[in-house]
Amino acid sequence: MAVSQELLAELKETIGSVPCFDDPKMLLAKSRDYYWYSPILKQDLDQCQGQLLVRPETEDDVIAVAAACARLRIPLTLRGGGTCNYGQCVPLEGGVIMEMTKLDRVLEISDGRVVCEAGARIERVEKAVAETGQMLTMFPSTKRFATMGGFLAGGSGGIGSLRHGVLRDDGNVSYVRVVTVEPEPKIVELSGRDIQLVQHAYGTNGIITQMDFKLRPATDWRHSIVLFDGYVSALNAALTAHAEGIDCYLLSVVDRRFSPYYRRLSDHFPKDHDALFAMVAPKDFARFEALVTGHGGVVALDMSHQEITVAHLPPAWECGWNHTTLQALKSEPSVWTYSQVSYPQPFDRSLIPGQMARFGDEVYWHHEIAMMGGQLQVFAIPLVRWSDEARIREINDSFEKIDGCTVFDPHVVTIEDGGMKTIDTSQVDFKRRADPRGLMNPGKTRGWRPEMAE
Repeated sequence: MAVSQELLAELKETIGSVPCFDDPKMLLAKSRDYYWYSPILKQDLDQCQGQLLVRPETEDDVIAVAAACARLRIPLTLRGGGTCNYGQCVPLEGGVIMEMTKLDRVLEISDGRVVCEAGARIERVEKAVAETGQMLTMFPSTKRFATMGGFLAGGSGGIGSLRHGVLRDDGNVSYVRVVTVEPEPKIVELSGRDIQLVQHAYGTNGIITQMDFKLRPATDWRHSIVLFDGYVSALNAALTAHAEGIDCYLLSVVDRRFSPYYRRLSDHFPKDHDALFAMVAPKDFARFEALVTGHGGVVALDMSHQEITVAHLPPAWECGWNHTTLQALKSEPSVWTYSQVSYPQPFDRSLIPGQMARFGDEVYWHHEIAMMGGQLQVFAIPLVRWSDEARIREINDSFEKIDGCTVFDPHVVTIEDGGMKTIDTSQVDFKRRADPRGLMNPGKTRGWRPEMAE
């Protein structure tokens, strides 16, 4: 459903000095994210491509592009760092890609909050707040490239969710500034729970230009690898560390079969042991070591972030969450894909041995310990051996029907099918207000139907 060249030429003339690009190689690169984690999405999305890239440098630039797209009825897909996994920033209907990475200013840092533009790289914001003795409450494992707005619009949690819950939990984000896509765009400011109108909406219902984020006092976490002779022992140690209140920022349990993919850690994560990757507060490290030793674990690595950097080793945050999948796909891209599983609350640890026995070498396991809604929440991001789509669906169905889990399906492009499970009518209602012509990232939400457009 390509846009005519005449319309694109009119748009370029209308937006004036806003930087824009139509080089085919650049357009191809900027029409991609990490959807290739899924062979299903790779097949579905490889042919999708935008027709014009715009790179606004100010909010006024954003408003100019939004107005032009609305007047000319040109589809508009937003892009941050392009580190998302489900094709969120892949344009299904051509049109304009708006890359937000030049809106990258850190606007204000106060006690417990930072306000920044949506295109700011997360690592850059982190460095800025570190100068005030603070750090972000959470970040994705892709923080080197991901943007703050992209994390809000496409993510749900990450490193730090063990202490601070998921993005939707109260207080992590409390302010968002949004530009509407209509002939005369408006500025909408959302606060409190209303930020959920645009959180995890895949950029389908308004252009985020500014946001705030919660901060906590900076901690020089100890990056640790603990080895266990048994996966369940590693998981039990992680759950106990959390239950006993040991101050940790990350607890990731990783199956020994991942070991060959962690090449830089070959001396610390051998293939005959399962591993617990942790970030532990120095004041609690002695307690942590005593606890994991009591569970049969051996501390194979214990370093500060500076020591990790000097040793040219990956930090713990690059050994958990979806970086586990990335490590495997770097080595054997045609062998593996993955799933994303949320266990029911309260967590029943007896499910794990049954799941491991049921799938054998078809599934390699990895679990994250987190908080959600004030309660313990365990997630799994297992590697799944690729055979065909039918088998992936069968495995995901078994997680839900046999184990009572919820699968955040990484093999679909729509918000609802990927994990929301039901249409969020409040997000759809906000889209009527912020994108009344239905131009933003079309095809990514089943809640919006073509006949709803003005």
